[in-house]
Amino acid sequence: MAAPAGMDKEQIFGMAEKEMEYRVELFNKLTHTCFNKCVEKKYKEGELNMGENSCIDRCVSKYWQVTNLVGQLLGAGKPGM
Repeated sequence: MAAPAGMDKEQIFGMAEKEMEYRVELFNKLTHTCFNKCVEKKYKEGELNMGENSCIDRCVSKYWQVTNLVGQLLGAGKPGM
């Protein structure tokens, strides 16, 4: 894969590192948010129950939809909704 014009390997690796940090932070926020919203504080079972699974599925789906929308808006340079 060729480097974009005017960029050296250090800049490319720096950008890749920032991207990885962003993705890890996004995953951690998603996990924390959906866990706190969907899983009861008092554990009764070792596995998630059906309601918790459904809630987590919906939460993750909505989180990604919003993240993608925000990314598109920022990428297009449009002001917020």
